[in-house]
Amino acid sequence: MKTIPPFRLILEPMSEEAKMLTPFKWAGDRIGKRHLLGGKPHFIQEESWPVCPDCNNKMTFYAQLDSLNDEICIADCGMIYIFVCLECNEVKSFIQSN
Repeated sequence: MKTIPPFRLILEPMSEEAKMLTPFKWAGDRIGKRHLLGGKPHFIQEESWPVCPDCNNKMTFYAQLDSLNDEICIADCGMIYIFVCLECNEVKSFIQSN
């Protein structure tokens, strides 16, 4: 399994609609800022590392995407985790929440 070096993903609004999104009202300060490319996932719940259905090897963590605000919230301030097999081009994603 390859490891991708970690990159912080910083949101940059690309439209007036995106600029107008209000922040979370009640969630903690870190919620909405946990986006990540590469590195190691920051699981909310127990660690869940998928295996490629083709080669049966552990998949590479690619990214995690956080909830955006109270209106665009993934399952109670959760995140989407994305994994890829760089050999077979298989992708697996799932959601974890608080």
